[in-house]
Amino acid sequence: MARSEAAHAGVDDVSGDGEEFDPIGTLTLIGIYFVILVLSWVYIYYVEFLGRDLVVVG
Repeated sequence: MARSEAAHAGVDDVSGDGEEFDPIGTLTLIGIYFVILVLSWVYIYYVEFLGRDLVVVG
């Protein structure tokens, strides 16, 4: 029975030809995650080096 359902499912399940994929939601999530990453990096940087002298490694 699964074969007959798979054979008939292809015609109606195709998305419209005139529609374009608009990845605004995906880009928004990537932007939010990037902002969170940058803010956490800045926070950790200042917590780590706040009130300390500069250290030259090498």
